[in-house]
Order: sequence, then C-alpha cells, then structure tokens
Amino acid sequence: MTFDIKEQNGGMAVTVSGRLDTPAAVKAQQEIAPILENADKEIVLDCTNLEYISSSGLRLFLTIRKEAASKGGKVIIEHINDEIKKVFMMTGFYNLFEIR
Repeated sequence: MTFDIKEQNGGMAVTVSGRLDTPAAVKAQQEIAPILENADKEIVLDCTNLEYISSSGLRLFLTIRKEAASKGGKVIIEHINDEIKKVFMMTGFYNLFEIR
C-alpha cells in the first residue's frame, strides 16, 4: 500500500495504491503527515489503484477529511472501484466526500 503525494495546481494530488488494510493503515498514518499539513488546500485522492479498504483505511480517509474541514480545505475522491464504492455506500462514507 502506498500514498504517492504530489503538489499539483496549488493543492495535493495523492495516488492511493494497493490494499489499505489494518497493518497498511497503521504504517500509512505516518505517510499522510504531508497531506495533513496541507489540509487547507484541495486534496484529490486518486483511488484508481486502490484494491481494498478496511475500517482502519476508512478511518485514515476520515482523518484527512476532518483535518481539511478544520483548515478550510476540501477532499475529493476519484476513481473508486465498485467494491470500494459498496463499502463507502454501506458505511455512509459516500455522502461524506465529494466522489468523482
């Protein structure tokens, strides 16, 4: 699981790849620090290559969203697959994020 973070158009472009299961989410907690530091900007999470997300992974997304909300930023999630979309729908996350 990786978070590939780039600055783009004054915001952050983050490519999320692999399986965001519990062990990966614990490791990723440190990797998302640059995203949280720039949460006053637009953050685009590209999930084209995200294969799986656990409740711990959802918590990471929620952490990013809360930080952005507190700093006046915005989180957009792009290109989630059908399985992850189902998880987002069942958990209510689909309504918490702008999803494209």
